Amino acid sequence: MTDGEQVVAEPAEGSAAHQPARGKLRIYLGAAPGVGKTYAMLNEAHRRQERGADVVVALVETHGRSRTAALLDDLEVLPRRAVAYRGTQFTELDVAGVLARRPEIALVDELAHTTVPGGRHGKRWQDVEDLLDAGIDVLSTVNVQHLESLNDVVEKITGVPQRETVPDEVVRSADQIELVDITPEALRRRMAHGNVYAPDRVDAALGNYFRVGNLTALRELALLWLAGKVDEQLDRYRSEHGIAATWETRERVVVALTGGNEGDTLIRRAARIADRNTGADLLAVHVVSSDGLTGADPGNLARQRVLVENLGGTYHQVVGDDIARSLLTFARAENATQLVLGASRRGRLAQILSPGTGVTTTALSGSIDVHMVTHGQIGRGRRRLPRLSAGLTLRRRLLGAATAAVLLPLLTLVLVSVRGSLNLTSDVLLFLLAIVAVALVGGVWPAVAAAIAGSLLLNYLFAPPLHEFTIAERNNAFAIVAFITVALMVSAVVDLAARRTSQAARATAEAEALSTAAGDVLRGERALPALLDRVRETFGMTSATLLERDGNPPAAPAGRGPAGRVSAVPEASRSAAGRAGWTVVATSGTQPCARPEEGDTEVPIDDLVLVLRGRVLPAEDRRVLAAFAAQVVVALRQRRLADAAAEAGPLAEVDRTRTALLAAVSHDLRTPLASAKASVTALRSPGMQWKDSERAELLATADESLDQLTRLVNNLLDMSRLQAGALAVHPAQIGIDDVLPGVLGELGPASLPVQVRLPDDLPELYADPGLLERILANLIGNALRHSPADRPPLVSGSAFGDRVELRVVDRGPGVAESDWQRIFVPFQRLGDRDNTTGVGLGLALSRGLAEAMGGTLEPEHTPGGGLTMVLSLPARAVAARPRSEEVAEA
Repeated sequence: MTDGEQVVAEPAEGSAAHQPARGKLRIYLGAAPGVGKTYAMLNEAHRRQERGADVVVALVETHGRSRTAALLDDLEVLPRRAVAYRGTQFTELDVAGVLARRPEIALVDELAHTTVPGGRHGKRWQDVEDLLDAGIDVLSTVNVQHLESLNDVVEKITGVPQRETVPDEVVRSADQIELVDITPEALRRRMAHGNVYAPDRVDAALGNYFRVGNLTALRELALLWLAGKVDEQLDRYRSEHGIAATWETRERVVVALTGGNEGDTLIRRAARIADRNTGADLLAVHVVSSDGLTGADPGNLARQRVLVENLGGTYHQVVGDDIARSLLTFARAENATQLVLGASRRGRLAQILSPGTGVTTTALSGSIDVHMVTHGQIGRGRRRLPRLSAGLTLRRRLLGAATAAVLLPLLTLVLVSVRGSLNLTSDVLLFLLAIVAVALVGGVWPAVAAAIAGSLLLNYLFAPPLHEFTIAERNNAFAIVAFITVALMVSAVVDLAARRTSQAARATAEAEALSTAAGDVLRGERALPALLDRVRETFGMTSATLLERDGNPPAAPAGRGPAGRVSAVPEASRSAAGRAGWTVVATSGTQPCARPEEGDTEVPIDDLVLVLRGRVLPAEDRRVLAAFAAQVVVALRQRRLADAAAEAGPLAEVDRTRTALLAAVSHDLRTPLASAKASVTALRSPGMQWKDSERAELLATADESLDQLTRLVNNLLDMSRLQAGALAVHPAQIGIDDVLPGVLGELGPASLPVQVRLPDDLPELYADPGLLERILANLIGNALRHSPADRPPLVSGSAFGDRVELRVVDRGPGVAESDWQRIFVPFQRLGDRDNTTGVGLGLALSRGLAEAMGGTLEPEHTPGGGLTMVLSLPARAVAARPRSEEVAEA
């Protein structure tokens, strides 16, 4: 229980007539039953009542805990709603009664509880929503194992499924959440003192669900979940108040990726920084320019994204033209505390002319720590000059040169003919207009040549002194220099626009190719063949082959024949690959490559090589090919993992069955055998004089032990007969009243009385009396083991058409619906840690016996918690005969 209290805004006295539009919800969150949630909620109710608030107890479960029940004495407790369901009386929250009473504050325990059919809603949290909508404040409780997002995690930790869950959004939307915390050791002491469960249940609970390891893990789950809730509240507060500064409440490490080869080093370094701080988050971010064009290698980014996710981090992509500011904006939005950058890859001259992203980011980072990580790519920026072929096509460049060759002489002749009517400035503008036309048609290099030629013509023919390459007036010199400068600038702009257009078109094509490949996989096609097909089709290749060095476990080779279907790789190729030290993993197309050197283009990835045959790809195509290759490798690994899992599944099942059978023979069969042996040995001991009562007791012990041994062996034999289809079934008309007393007598004196509610007009069943008796004995025995002390199991019956349904109801912890079929697997004790109650064949054998008699055995939920086993058998001989008769005829 927490020592501190939260300050809660209370409604002013006398304001009951002015209720807000929606009430406030306060939830007490616990890691496990017994930590004191209900106790803390009742204490809060007393505190508010002492301050004048109108508080009522709508529904509180004390579970027999005297100290909790004592806190109800001074509070107004509203009556519950009685509900009859399948012959049993239940009590539920009376929502209508609470709304009619209309208090300021209502106490509603166990928020995740499933209500009995017949009420307003199927879940108690939905009833609480009605109270909140009516303006009533609600205090409630919930355990971490009932949160929807953690339900499966808790089951893996404790081995106990929880059927009743509440959506995380409901709990997160609460106005206040208070963690009721207690150490595992203190909770176990509380249980040992009898403050949580009845004494007869303490030992079993301490040895199973309430082990120290389980409680420690549940406590950590509760703390981490609540930390996430608090984190959301903090982010919302900072957003509402416009707080951009970083609050170092939790370490978050952001690593910036450029798509270069140094990304792997940066990610691992950032992961080590995050690992030094328990609970720290790792985030990787790549900044893309707003025009969608990037020089990043998509293959590197795809591989680095997988690496980040394998290290427990998340990958993000943001758009921004200013990389430094975009990085810092993202980091501040995520409340990051540390930022990891790679040292600059630019050359020294470029670093002198511009400070670069690292320096700019460090200068603007503020309270965020910036780590500059060195790597092997430092100073290896691109030093290549622009290519003559960049931007426009050869046809456009030739057309531009032709335009210049025609337009400049023609313009010169026209200007010479009107020399007296135009001055040099007009001549320069007309020549500049011609250069712009050449640039628009042919790009930068024809325009540069035209600018040089135009400047010479202006100098020789129009700038005094004429017919000499000299300029007498300074203004004329400035005009010609400006002409050359403007012409070059316009040419560069036109060429840049052309190159950007080409890059954008290429980026669009690459994105479409990658998205199409991803779509093929997502639509259910086999990932590896689909990706190889897409690689071959995208680049127009004859074949695409994935090779692996010998020494790694080869996957089943698969190829693609002329018709496009997957076919086996030719034996000759496989043998040749084996001789060369390579194995063909998969291929698409004709003429697959057996070795990397047989192809025209190859992309190595670790011990794998993607080899293409058809033509040599240019460098710009290899970027997207590297992305395809990374996805091909991921698909191969996923296929191998799936194959390994498929192979391990049957082996694990066989091993589990063998282990369970050995446990049964070594313990369950050994225990009654040892008891009988000890009794007989004692009776035969020479020199021992036994009284008649002692002799009778030893004989009874031996007899009971041998009976138990007989039942266990019969179960094993019957299961073998069922699986072989050789079980003999002798059905007959029989009344349930003729079978049930013998079953209850066989179970002996039970700790709980079994309630029996059978209608007087229940028809007889068409079943084998002996097999029916064994089925009911197994089902009732299970119900007795899992029912709490205050709620004994129930046996009820009903007729439905030409069938009779018998229900064995328990109110224990229940079984998750996803595990309903697992409980019928032989040697399975789902959630049952007690190894002294049988070999785990009860339900499996019961279902097999029911089906052998033409019946069914299915589980269903017990309203209010628990499990109901429904046995359906024919009421009379019908056309559907028992399975044993079908087997005999076959």
